[in-house]
Amino acid sequence: MTTINNKHVLITGAASGLGRLLALRCAGLGATVTIWDLDEAGGEAVAAEATAMGPGRARAFACDVSDRTQVYARAAEVLADAGAVDVLVNNAGVVSGRELLELDDARIERTFAVNALAPFWVTKAFLPAMVAGGSGHIVTVASAGGLIGSPRMTDYAASKFAAVGFNEALRLELKRSTPGVKTTIVCPFYIDTGMFEGVKTRFPLLLPILREQDVVERIVKAIQHDRPQVLMPWMVHTLPAMRLLPVGVFDTLADFFGITTAMDEFTGREGAASGR
Repeated sequence: MTTINNKHVLITGAASGLGRLLALRCAGLGATVTIWDLDEAGGEAVAAEATAMGPGRARAFACDVSDRTQVYARAAEVLADAGAVDVLVNNAGVVSGRELLELDDARIERTFAVNALAPFWVTKAFLPAMVAGGSGHIVTVASAGGLIGSPRMTDYAASKFAAVGFNEALRLELKRSTPGVKTTIVCPFYIDTGMFEGVKTRFPLLLPILREQDVVERIVKAIQHDRPQVLMPWMVHTLPAMRLLPVGVFDTLADFFGITTAMDEFTGREGAASGR
């Protein structure tokens, strides 16, 4: 069981979207909240909201999580200012939403820098204190796109597959070395944060566009009950079984359920920095 009350929670990409709501929810539960985001003004605004909601303190730091030098510098400031982080949420993320040949090299590198590499730098910055204290919780917000690829998602899906693998290997390492430090991987279908504006679902009852508040509640419960994964909606749980099918059948099912066409009308929002 991981309590949130009176704990120090750090969330990356928390100036908007899922990260913002999660910061406010944790503050309401009595946590001290640290907000990291590229958007310094947005982060400060969320910190003010969080401070007004709960007894804990909230502070925002401008940080580009893709820059490991900056991450380590900001982490040192956080540790000196508020002490060890009890719950770390690797939430920051970006999406391109273009086919491979439409992606310039810099955009691909940026996707991997934020979605795949940043969790390494951020986790390395705060994990030593967790290990020393024998407890903590690391949440990595990946995506259902980290379990199944789809058109216009080559860079995003690959980066989220990497995030899923990162969490799995880390979970097993910690189970052997420091079992008091828990991990949670979050793999939701599309969320209505605006990051995936324009996406469509063929079967809303089976694969609904998720409400960000619902995802936040599931993440909070996963932290509190030390659940190793959050897959949303329930149909995402069927993906491992689908992998046992021949590739042609797998692709046909992906087509049937609209997974391969969901991004056809994607518009998104430039600069989106939410985990999903």
